[in-house]
Amino acid sequence: MLVYIQSALIVLLVINVAGYVFVVLKQKLYLKNNMIVIENKSVTEKHLKKADMKEFMLNGTKVKSGDEIKVITRAKDKFKGTLIGAIKKEKSILMVTHGDEIKKLNIENILKFKVVSKYGKFF
Repeated sequence: MLVYIQSALIVLLVINVAGYVFVVLKQKLYLKNNMIVIENKSVTEKHLKKADMKEFMLNGTKVKSGDEIKVITRAKDKFKGTLIGAIKKEKSILMVTHGDEIKKLNIENILKFKVVSKYGKFF
């Protein structure tokens, strides 16, 4: 009985790793064609055009659209989501949170910034 459970778990692990590899390869293909896919219904073309910088440095970290980030503001608000881009004139970043909410955060109000996962990168 234990052998069957163990073999089933190994099969699920292999499927999970293979799925992760295929997703990252798909993202790499999109990057090769200069496309970044943000799968979210609340992000519109207006938001994408508003963000005029798609790749930039923030607190010494190179980030680009599609990266998953975690931000803590000076008001101790915590946000985790996908980066859409930066607005150069307003010195702010646009991100979509996991609650499908678009947030515009001023760069001066960001206390801590961490990249959780980079778009199109393994680990």
